[in-house]
Amino acid sequence: MNMNEYDAIVVGTGISGGWAAKELTENGLKTLVLERGRMIEHVKDYHTAHLDPWDMDHGGRPTKEELKRQYKQNRTGYTTDRANSHFFVDDIEHPYNEKKRFDWMRGYHVGGRSLMWGRQTYRLSDIDFEANEKDGYGVDWPIRYAEIKPWYDYVEEYIGVSGENLGLKQLPDGIFLKPMELNCVEEVLKEQLQEKYTDRLLTIGRVAHITEGTKEGLGRVSCQYRNRCMRGCPYGAYFSSNSSTLPAADKTGNMTLMPNSIVHEVMYDESTQRATGVRVIDTETMEHYEYRARVIFLCASAIASTSILMQSRSARFPNGMGNDSGELGHNIMDHHLGVGASATTDSFRDKYYIGRRPNGFYIPRFRNLDSGTKVVDFIRGYGYQGGGSRSNWSENIQEYQYGKAFNEALLEPGGWSIGMGGFGEFLPYHDNKMTLDYEKLDKWGLPTVTFDAEFKENELNMRKDMMNQAAEMLDRAGFSSVSTFDNPGGPGLGIHEMGTARMGKDPKTSVLNKYNQVHSVPNVFVTDGSFMTSSGCQNPSLTYMAFTARAVAHAVEELKKMNL
Repeated sequence: MNMNEYDAIVVGTGISGGWAAKELTENGLKTLVLERGRMIEHVKDYHTAHLDPWDMDHGGRPTKEELKRQYKQNRTGYTTDRANSHFFVDDIEHPYNEKKRFDWMRGYHVGGRSLMWGRQTYRLSDIDFEANEKDGYGVDWPIRYAEIKPWYDYVEEYIGVSGENLGLKQLPDGIFLKPMELNCVEEVLKEQLQEKYTDRLLTIGRVAHITEGTKEGLGRVSCQYRNRCMRGCPYGAYFSSNSSTLPAADKTGNMTLMPNSIVHEVMYDESTQRATGVRVIDTETMEHYEYRARVIFLCASAIASTSILMQSRSARFPNGMGNDSGELGHNIMDHHLGVGASATTDSFRDKYYIGRRPNGFYIPRFRNLDSGTKVVDFIRGYGYQGGGSRSNWSENIQEYQYGKAFNEALLEPGGWSIGMGGFGEFLPYHDNKMTLDYEKLDKWGLPTVTFDAEFKENELNMRKDMMNQAAEMLDRAGFSSVSTFDNPGGPGLGIHEMGTARMGKDPKTSVLNKYNQVHSVPNVFVTDGSFMTSSGCQNPSLTYMAFTARAVAHAVEELKKMNL
């Protein structure tokens, strides 16, 4: 085998890329894994994992100059914090364009956003897989829950997910480690929802955190309740590519990992109607390379993978590889958030909690599940994530400015508060899209992305209900000082961008088939958020993992049959 030839190529090392690398190498395929960003070694390169605010300049906060320079990243509210800003891209070094606001938060390094993700881990249900067909938005999913269930089981067992089974049709049960515990005010809300409502309940969030035993990888042990996950976990307590799937791939001896390698084109052979490999730019030397393989997995993220396909132009594909339908780059989705309510209580002054639980509660979707839960103002639905906590001593500053009373107040926690924010479904609108601007190039001479996407009437109507229902639940549960909030921001803020190369039954209206293969180039697979046909209201990362594992299994079988 030539040094530039492999059985398989994986582009990207995030949640999808790590899984593709693991599954391909464990099936015996010599696999080249390409990452455009720098190397990040597990534990060694988590430089802020053990730092407190006083260990960092300015208490960990960015300066005014940094905020001004990083205008887009600063809109997110946290990606410019010193504790984790090194894991998010620099706006100036990696520019993009907006016709409408889009918060594109990226992590260009080995592990991608698997290091910074929120770790909420939920399955889609048949309610989600059937939604497009039933209400006419987008195209029908080419699969149903029964087909992906074994793969949900497979990845959950491997990564370690804590939570509780509920028996809900809208939120399928899974294979869970013991759940984390609710605190006292969250338990009150849970009990009151059970008493006051028949259509909604509260549970601890399902998260990819080990709560008992160990999991495969680099020393993966139980969560230490530090809540510093976005900095990288030295204990491997939450799932990431760096602690789990990439080490598994490396262990096989079949993986070649190359950071600092920007894939910008998939090569195509018109005579065989197959992809032959990829073109790469070394980010440090600016040298160009070609690597060849029998099968290619694009796992670079929804925007990046679709950008690669768009740049992969040929006589056969003048508008981008696999774009016979014209859908490439269209149907951008995310989840809309930043809306909900909060409240306080004077109870439980004698109680506190242990540690910093890296999780909150979850209220599963309860709208538009059936005729009994149907509302008229919008279709689809939403869930809530939230939590209760004790405020700090700062509430006492107005009362105790100096002296003994002030000193004593510093040692006492404040009162309890509780809040919840909604995560709502974002419909697949064809005119929500990304394009490439060949007039505005980046430092490597590649076109920049332009976003033209927005929330529409259905999302805005849903938000009103998300806010009102949150307030109603807190009020009926007996909490005080209920206040609402609605800060819509723009698409991208949920960091769940998806849909730009959707799968479907018909090549005329979709880019990928049911196995994540490009319809017209079957040895190219796309298994990151690009393939999503609808968004649901659940955090999508688990779905990406399950579909990736399933796609690799199909690719391996097709390779054995000499179909690829």
